[in-house]
Amino acid sequence: MSEAATLDGMRADCRRLAQQIIDTFPGLGAMVATAESCTGGLIAGAITDIAGSSAVFDRGFVTYSNEAKQDMLGVRETTLEAFGAVSAQVATEMVLGARQRSRADFAVSVTGVAGPGGGSPQKPVGLVWMGLSGPGDLTSAVELRWDEDWSRDMIRAATVRAALEALIGRTMLGAGSQDTPASP
Repeated sequence: MSEAATLDGMRADCRRLAQQIIDTFPGLGAMVATAESCTGGLIAGAITDIAGSSAVFDRGFVTYSNEAKQDMLGVRETTLEAFGAVSAQVATEMVLGARQRSRADFAVSVTGVAGPGGGSPQKPVGLVWMGLSGPGDLTSAVELRWDEDWSRDMIRAATVRAALEALIGRTMLGAGSQDTPASP
């Protein structure tokens, strides 16, 4: 399958998933916030492309620079220095900041290396950390590893799809979740 066809399929998946969020979250009385670095607002864009999104989407934070992560989300400078922007710790602080600075019940954050450059042996192109947070302050960080040979568009589209899937999955978690409360 060509890259264009694969991208079209991913984008169709994102539209379907965003529609599922718009259809499901009002019944939960739930709002969503996003905190995005490597996707540059594409997750928020996928949700707000769907009519009726204002019933479920509170706000999105595009925090591409480390300074924006600190100023807008409260990511600590010491965390950035110790672990780097592309890390579980930063994804966690980003998602917690998004929840604390919004009216959202659910939040997702992403920080990663979309390429084509900027990777390293420790943090290659295609590495993305996604933070998830929902009611009860159950928060987790998930490592995503996309093919480093994928284009920037492919890595970003796959990340958007994963984030939308995660938001839908987070609504299914109950009190028996194995996630642990996170503290920045």
